[in-house]
Amino acid sequence: MTVTVSFVLNGEDVSVDVEPRTLLVEALRDRLRRTGTHVGCDTSQCGACVVHVDGRSVKSCSMLAVQAEGAEVVTIEGLAKGGRLHPMQEAFREHHGLQCGFCTPGMIMSALDLVSQNPDPDENQIRHWLEGNLCRCTGYQNIVRAIKAGAQAMRSA
Repeated sequence: MTVTVSFVLNGEDVSVDVEPRTLLVEALRDRLRRTGTHVGCDTSQCGACVVHVDGRSVKSCSMLAVQAEGAEVVTIEGLAKGGRLHPMQEAFREHHGLQCGFCTPGMIMSALDLVSQNPDPDENQIRHWLEGNLCRCTGYQNIVRAIKAGAQAMRSA
């Protein structure tokens, strides 16, 4: 049995047929081909799968696709506009906030939720917010710097 789920994905109306037990991350990656959202742990521990649902960060491996019915979903692919990176994406690039890049989409999506609620977070607030996002390559220092710089760029824009 499949059900049709309709929502706005990166500003575009989409519909996808899924089994009721399909996770949002599976629908995004496998059915809608938005592969920037990564599957890291399948247990909602690593944060690689973070997307925005109605403006808030959500671990898409812990949400059923059917729960996105009527929602606005934004993935990492939906951030760049007109061929230009989002200021937070640019800050990660400039400040070497990534190494292998696997965790980066989830880190950026989480960071954007933080900055939407706190436009000028300090280092401790950033580190606390990122507790649900794991990176196995870095010591997080450059990620924190990137988020600070991205927040500054967003305030200036």
